[in-house]
Amino acid sequence: MVRDHYKILHQSSLDQCASYYQAEMQPFHSVTLDSPALDVMTDLRCVQAATIGPDATLIAVNNAMARNTVRSLLVADEKRCVLGIITSTDILGEKPMQIVRERGIGHNEVQVRDIMTPRDRLEVLDMEDVRAAEVGHVVATLKWAGRQHALVAEVDASGRQMVRGIFSTSQIALQLGITINTTLIASTFAEIEAAIAH
Repeated sequence: MVRDHYKILHQSSLDQCASYYQAEMQPFHSVTLDSPALDVMTDLRCVQAATIGPDATLIAVNNAMARNTVRSLLVADEKRCVLGIITSTDILGEKPMQIVRERGIGHNEVQVRDIMTPRDRLEVLDMEDVRAAEVGHVVATLKWAGRQHALVAEVDASGRQMVRGIFSTSQIALQLGITINTTLIASTFAEIEAAIAH
């Protein structure tokens, strides 16, 4: 029996107004453009993905971004299928006001599905390519695409494509100690890959 082999630990009452620890934000370690790309990737195997449903309002998006201290959320359904991505640029840009005008609805009625970038318009980087890449490759890719975020995908043991990581220009800039301006130059990652290969 367990009691014969292990000493019972002392228990006491929880004090009134006892508090709890919160995980501290780990400071990003500095990197250079020649550092491994993985040094600036948010690995979803180590960090919980920040997600939101397609029917959520923009208020819920703002709250979720603030709570998770992120500027983008994966949009997912109840089966954890990725439906798209929504960024702070999406909610602060012209899209919400355009929906308000077109539909004659209030700003608080605009939903994630109305302004997110849907899955069929998302392109992802391959985890194998990222493993061999350097930070400079990621910066070049984001600048070329004119994007603030890039998703990294891999195929799991069952053959299902999984979003493994996320690159964010704000995080990379913080780690590099520089400002990164992204402007639209190309429209597909295929064009970027071709450009980086040369």
